[in-house]
Amino acid sequence: MENLYTHQAANVRKTWFLMTVFLALIIGLGWVFAQASGNSAILYGAVIFSIFMNVASYWWSDKLVISMTGAKPAVRHEHFELFTTVENLAITAGLPMPKVFVVNDPAPNAFATGRNKEHAVVAVTTGLLSLLNKTELEGVIAHELSHIGNRDMLVSTVAVVLAGFIAILSDLFLRMTFWGGRNHDRDSRAGAIIAVIALIAAILAPIAATLMQLAISRKREFLADASGALLTRYPEGLASALKKIGSYPQPMKKANNTTAHLFISNPFGAHPGKFLVKLFMTHPPMEDRIKALMGDKPL
Repeated sequence: MENLYTHQAANVRKTWFLMTVFLALIIGLGWVFAQASGNSAILYGAVIFSIFMNVASYWWSDKLVISMTGAKPAVRHEHFELFTTVENLAITAGLPMPKVFVVNDPAPNAFATGRNKEHAVVAVTTGLLSLLNKTELEGVIAHELSHIGNRDMLVSTVAVVLAGFIAILSDLFLRMTFWGGRNHDRDSRAGAIIAVIALIAAILAPIAATLMQLAISRKREFLADASGALLTRYPEGLASALKKIGSYPQPMKKANNTTAHLFISNPFGAHPGKFLVKLFMTHPPMEDRIKALMGDKPL
Protein backbone atom coordinates (compact mmCIF):
# COMPACT_ATOMS: atom_id res chain seq x y z
CA MET A 1 0.00 0.00 0.00
CA GLU A 2 1.35 3.42 -0.96
CA ASN A 3 2.13 5.96 1.77
CA LEU A 4 4.41 8.97 2.29
CA TYR A 5 7.40 6.74 3.03
CA THR A 6 7.04 4.76 -0.21
CA HIS A 7 6.51 8.00 -2.17
CA GLN A 8 9.67 9.44 -0.63
CA ALA A 9 11.79 6.38 -1.49
CA ALA A 10 10.30 6.09 -4.99
CA ASN A 11 11.10 9.70 -5.84
CA VAL A 12 14.72 9.30 -4.70
CA ARG A 13 15.06 6.21 -6.93
CA LYS A 14 13.45 7.97 -9.90
CA THR A 15 15.76 10.98 -9.50
CA TRP A 16 18.86 8.79 -9.59
CA PHE A 17 17.46 6.87 -12.58
CA LEU A 18 16.92 10.12 -14.49
CA MET A 19 20.42 11.34 -13.61
CA THR A 20 21.89 8.04 -14.83
CA VAL A 21 19.98 8.35 -18.12
CA PHE A 22 21.23 11.94 -18.38
CA LEU A 23 24.85 10.86 -18.05
CA ALA A 24 24.36 8.00 -20.53
CA LEU A 25 22.89 10.48 -23.02
CA ILE A 26 25.93 12.74 -22.66
CA ILE A 27 28.40 9.87 -23.13
CA GLY A 28 26.56 8.60 -26.20
CA LEU A 29 26.16 12.08 -27.64
CA GLY A 30 29.82 12.92 -27.08
CA TRP A 31 30.93 9.73 -28.80
CA VAL A 32 28.67 10.31 -31.83
CA PHE A 33 29.78 13.94 -32.22
CA ALA A 34 33.46 13.03 -31.83
CA GLN A 35 33.13 10.34 -34.49
CA ALA A 36 31.22 12.60 -36.86
CA SER A 37 33.46 15.65 -36.48
CA GLY A 38 36.79 13.93 -35.97
CA ASN A 39 37.58 16.52 -33.30
CA SER A 40 37.45 15.60 -29.61
CA ALA A 41 38.37 19.16 -28.56
CA ILE A 42 34.72 20.14 -28.95
CA LEU A 43 33.94 17.98 -25.92
CA TYR A 44 36.55 19.52 -23.64
CA GLY A 45 35.63 23.11 -24.50
CA ALA A 46 31.91 22.51 -23.97
CA VAL A 47 32.49 20.72 -20.65
CA ILE A 48 34.71 23.50 -19.23
CA PHE A 49 32.39 26.32 -20.30
CA SER A 50 29.17 24.66 -19.16
CA ILE A 51 30.53 23.59 -15.77
CA PHE A 52 32.06 27.01 -15.09
CA MET A 53 28.86 28.91 -15.85
CA ASN A 54 26.57 26.62 -13.90
CA VAL A 55 28.81 26.07 -10.88
CA ALA A 56 29.20 29.85 -10.62
CA SER A 57 25.42 30.25 -10.63
CA TYR A 58 25.16 27.53 -7.97
CA TRP A 59 27.81 29.16 -5.76
CA TRP A 60 26.01 32.52 -5.78
CA SER A 61 22.51 31.09 -6.14
CA ASP A 62 21.09 32.75 -3.02
CA LYS A 63 22.20 36.26 -4.04
CA LEU A 64 21.10 35.79 -7.66
CA VAL A 65 17.65 34.47 -6.79
CA ILE A 66 17.02 37.10 -4.12
CA SER A 67 17.95 39.83 -6.57
CA MET A 68 15.77 38.42 -9.36
CA THR A 69 12.70 37.94 -7.14
CA GLY A 70 12.98 41.24 -5.26
CA ALA A 71 12.94 39.47 -1.88
CA LYS A 72 13.72 41.55 1.23
CA PRO A 73 14.97 40.35 4.64
CA ALA A 74 12.08 39.63 6.96
CA VAL A 75 11.91 41.66 10.16
CA ARG A 76 11.27 39.50 13.23
CA HIS A 77 8.80 41.76 15.02
CA GLU A 78 6.80 42.23 11.80
CA HIS A 79 6.79 38.55 10.83
CA PHE A 80 7.02 36.87 14.23
CA GLU A 81 4.91 33.82 13.35
CA LEU A 82 6.96 33.23 10.19
CA PHE A 83 10.23 33.40 12.13
CA THR A 84 9.07 31.08 14.90
CA THR A 85 7.68 28.58 12.37
CA VAL A 86 10.99 28.48 10.47
CA GLU A 87 13.00 28.21 13.71
CA ASN A 88 10.91 25.39 15.19
CA LEU A 89 10.85 23.33 12.01
CA ALA A 90 14.56 23.89 11.35
CA ILE A 91 15.32 22.54 14.84
CA THR A 92 13.02 19.56 14.23
CA ALA A 93 14.72 18.87 10.89
CA GLY A 94 18.21 19.24 12.38
CA LEU A 95 19.07 22.13 10.08
CA PRO A 96 20.73 25.47 10.83
CA MET A 97 18.37 28.43 10.91
CA PRO A 98 18.15 29.71 7.31
CA LYS A 99 17.88 33.37 6.38
CA VAL A 100 14.24 34.43 6.09
CA PHE A 101 13.03 36.71 3.30
CA VAL A 102 9.67 38.11 2.21
CA VAL A 103 8.60 38.94 -1.36
CA ASN A 104 6.04 41.72 -1.67
CA ASP A 105 3.61 39.94 -3.99
CA PRO A 106 -0.10 39.09 -3.56
CA ALA A 107 0.33 35.71 -5.28
CA PRO A 108 0.85 32.98 -2.64
CA ASN A 109 4.18 31.28 -3.16
CA ALA A 110 7.47 30.35 -1.48
CA PHE A 111 10.96 29.16 -2.38
CA ALA A 112 14.22 27.96 -0.85
CA THR A 113 17.67 28.51 -2.26
CA GLY A 114 21.34 28.47 -1.24
CA ARG A 115 24.27 26.23 -2.11
CA ASN A 116 24.09 24.24 1.16
CA LYS A 117 22.29 24.14 4.49
CA GLU A 118 24.75 26.63 6.02
CA HIS A 119 23.95 29.22 3.32
CA ALA A 120 20.24 28.56 2.91
CA VAL A 121 17.42 31.03 2.32
CA VAL A 122 13.69 30.53 2.78
CA ALA A 123 11.40 33.17 1.27
CA VAL A 124 7.63 33.55 1.20
CA THR A 125 5.35 36.06 -0.47
CA THR A 126 3.12 38.47 1.42
CA GLY A 127 0.21 36.80 -0.35
CA LEU A 128 1.13 33.45 1.19
CA LEU A 129 1.28 34.93 4.69
CA SER A 130 -2.14 36.53 4.33
CA LEU A 131 -3.82 33.47 2.79
CA LEU A 132 -2.63 30.53 4.90
CA ASN A 133 -3.41 29.58 8.48
CA LYS A 134 -0.76 28.34 10.94
CA THR A 135 -0.82 24.63 10.05
CA GLU A 136 -0.79 25.41 6.31
CA LEU A 137 2.17 27.77 6.75
CA GLU A 138 3.98 25.04 8.69
CA GLY A 139 3.40 22.64 5.80
CA VAL A 140 4.85 25.08 3.25
CA ILE A 141 7.89 25.91 5.41
CA ALA A 142 8.49 22.19 6.03
CA HIS A 143 8.39 21.64 2.25
CA GLU A 144 10.99 24.37 1.69
CA LEU A 145 13.24 23.11 4.49
CA SER A 146 13.02 19.64 2.92
CA HIS A 147 14.45 21.08 -0.29
CA ILE A 148 17.41 22.26 1.79
CA GLY A 149 17.77 18.98 3.67
CA ASN A 150 17.46 16.94 0.47
CA ARG A 151 20.19 19.07 -1.18
CA ASP A 152 17.87 19.86 -4.07
CA MET A 153 19.88 22.91 -5.12
CA LEU A 154 22.84 20.63 -5.75
CA VAL A 155 20.70 18.11 -7.67
CA SER A 156 19.04 20.80 -9.79
CA THR A 157 22.40 22.47 -10.48
CA VAL A 158 23.88 19.18 -11.69
CA ALA A 159 20.84 18.74 -13.92
CA VAL A 160 21.29 22.26 -15.30
CA VAL A 161 25.00 21.57 -15.91
CA LEU A 162 24.17 18.40 -17.84
CA ALA A 163 21.38 20.05 -19.85
CA GLY A 164 23.58 23.07 -20.57
CA PHE A 165 26.44 20.86 -21.66
CA ILE A 166 24.21 18.98 -24.10
CA ALA A 167 22.81 22.23 -25.53
CA ILE A 168 26.28 23.76 -26.00
CA LEU A 169 27.67 20.55 -27.48
CA SER A 170 24.77 20.29 -29.94
CA ASP A 171 25.11 23.94 -30.92
CA LEU A 172 28.85 23.62 -31.54
CA PHE A 173 28.38 20.53 -33.67
CA LEU A 174 25.65 22.17 -35.76
CA ARG A 175 27.83 25.24 -36.30
CA MET A 176 30.81 23.10 -37.32
CA THR A 177 28.59 21.16 -39.71
CA PHE A 178 27.16 24.36 -41.19
CA TRP A 179 30.61 25.88 -41.72
CA GLY A 180 31.87 22.82 -43.50
CA GLY A 181 33.58 20.72 -40.84
CA ARG A 182 34.61 17.39 -42.37
CA ASN A 183 35.70 13.99 -41.14
CA HIS A 184 38.10 11.88 -43.18
CA ASP A 185 35.49 9.09 -43.10
CA ARG A 186 32.66 11.40 -44.18
CA ASP A 187 32.67 10.03 -47.74
CA SER A 188 32.47 6.41 -46.60
CA ARG A 189 29.11 4.79 -46.03
CA ALA A 190 29.72 4.34 -42.28
CA GLY A 191 30.89 7.93 -41.98
CA ALA A 192 27.78 9.20 -43.75
CA ILE A 193 25.52 7.18 -41.44
CA ILE A 194 27.30 8.52 -38.35
CA ALA A 195 27.03 12.08 -39.71
CA VAL A 196 23.26 11.72 -40.21
CA ILE A 197 22.82 10.21 -36.73
CA ALA A 198 24.88 13.01 -35.21
CA LEU A 199 22.84 15.66 -37.01
CA ILE A 200 19.55 14.17 -35.77
CA ALA A 201 20.98 13.83 -32.26
CA ALA A 202 22.18 17.45 -32.27
CA ILE A 203 18.63 18.61 -33.00
CA LEU A 204 16.75 16.28 -30.64
CA ALA A 205 19.21 16.00 -27.72
CA PRO A 206 18.60 19.49 -26.23
CA ILE A 207 14.85 18.79 -26.21
CA ALA A 208 15.41 15.45 -24.46
CA ALA A 209 17.80 17.08 -21.99
CA THR A 210 15.26 19.79 -21.14
CA LEU A 211 12.52 17.19 -20.60
CA MET A 212 14.77 15.19 -18.25
CA GLN A 213 15.77 18.32 -16.36
CA LEU A 214 12.09 19.21 -15.87
CA ALA A 215 11.27 15.63 -14.88
CA ILE A 216 13.98 15.76 -12.19
CA SER A 217 12.54 19.06 -10.94
CA ARG A 218 9.05 17.55 -10.70
CA LYS A 219 10.31 14.48 -8.81
CA ARG A 220 12.13 16.71 -6.32
CA GLU A 221 8.84 18.56 -5.70
CA PHE A 222 7.09 15.28 -4.90
CA LEU A 223 10.02 14.34 -2.65
CA ALA A 224 9.89 17.69 -0.80
CA ASP A 225 6.12 17.30 -0.35
CA ALA A 226 6.56 13.85 1.20
CA SER A 227 9.55 14.91 3.33
CA GLY A 228 7.76 18.06 4.50
CA ALA A 229 4.63 16.12 5.47
CA LEU A 230 6.75 13.64 7.43
CA LEU A 231 8.50 16.54 9.17
CA THR A 232 5.24 18.06 10.45
CA ARG A 233 3.47 14.68 10.81
CA TYR A 234 0.43 16.45 9.37
CA PRO A 235 0.12 16.05 5.58
CA GLU A 236 -3.31 17.70 5.65
CA GLY A 237 -1.65 21.06 6.40
CA LEU A 238 0.52 21.02 3.29
CA ALA A 239 -2.24 19.55 1.14
CA SER A 240 -4.62 22.33 2.20
CA ALA A 241 -1.95 24.94 1.51
CA LEU A 242 -1.31 23.52 -1.96
CA LYS A 243 -5.04 23.60 -2.70
CA LYS A 244 -5.24 27.28 -1.75
CA ILE A 245 -2.05 28.17 -3.64
CA GLY A 246 -3.14 26.26 -6.73
CA SER A 247 -6.53 27.97 -6.83
CA TYR A 248 -5.01 31.48 -6.94
CA PRO A 249 -5.59 32.66 -10.54
CA GLN A 250 -2.95 35.38 -11.01
CA PRO A 251 0.80 34.92 -11.71
CA MET A 252 3.51 36.53 -9.61
CA LYS A 253 4.56 40.06 -10.57
CA LYS A 254 8.18 39.00 -11.16
CA ALA A 255 7.64 35.54 -12.61
CA ASN A 256 10.82 34.37 -14.31
CA ASN A 257 11.62 31.18 -16.23
CA THR A 258 15.10 31.06 -14.68
CA THR A 259 13.80 30.78 -11.10
CA ALA A 260 10.39 29.16 -11.73
CA HIS A 261 11.52 25.68 -10.65
CA LEU A 262 12.53 26.95 -7.19
CA PHE A 263 9.02 27.94 -6.11
CA ILE A 264 6.54 25.64 -4.39
CA SER A 265 4.06 26.47 -7.17
CA ASN A 266 4.56 27.60 -10.75
CA PRO A 267 4.86 31.42 -10.50
CA PHE A 268 3.20 31.76 -13.92
CA GLY A 269 -0.06 30.28 -12.61
CA ALA A 270 -2.02 27.12 -13.34
CA HIS A 271 -1.71 25.13 -16.57
CA PRO A 272 -4.31 23.09 -18.43
CA GLY A 273 -4.02 19.34 -17.90
CA LYS A 274 -2.80 18.37 -21.37
CA PHE A 275 -0.15 15.69 -21.82
CA LEU A 276 2.31 17.80 -23.83
CA VAL A 277 1.89 20.74 -21.46
CA LYS A 278 2.65 18.49 -18.48
CA LEU A 279 5.89 17.35 -20.12
CA PHE A 280 7.22 20.91 -20.13
CA MET A 281 5.96 21.91 -16.67
CA THR A 282 8.45 22.73 -13.90
CA HIS A 283 5.99 21.46 -11.26
CA PRO A 284 3.67 18.45 -11.01
CA PRO A 285 -0.05 19.27 -11.22
CA MET A 286 -1.45 20.34 -7.86
CA GLU A 287 -4.11 17.64 -7.90
CA ASP A 288 -1.40 14.96 -8.27
CA ARG A 289 0.59 16.42 -5.38
CA ILE A 290 -2.46 16.59 -3.12
CA LYS A 291 -3.41 13.02 -4.02
CA ALA A 292 0.12 11.81 -3.20
CA LEU A 293 -0.13 13.49 0.22
CA MET A 294 -3.67 12.44 1.09
CA GLY A 295 -4.05 9.10 -0.69
CA ASP A 296 -7.72 8.16 -0.75
CA LYS A 297 -8.63 10.41 2.18
CA PRO A 298 -10.72 13.49 1.35
CA LEU A 299 -9.17 16.88 2.08
